[in-house]
Amino acid sequence: MAIHHFQLQGEFIELNVLLKLLGLAPSGGAAKALVAAGAVAVDGAIETRTRRKIRAGQVVRFADEEIHIAADDTAS
Repeated sequence: MAIHHFQLQGEFIELNVLLKLLGLAPSGGAAKALVAAGAVAVDGAIETRTRRKIRAGQVVRFADEEIHIAADDTAS
């Protein structure tokens, strides 16, 4: 299993955007399709909302990939 650490640049990132940014989906449309098909889990539960807001402390799983979301260290 590959583990990724993603540093937020704000309060949240949408799930489909996260998958695209990390290269786990070749396009935004493909990312939306993966989520809608139930192929992605957030904190252990299948997530089908493509624009789900992902925040610091959450864990996203897709196929053999695990993504740990961290807060932006520069936020004050």
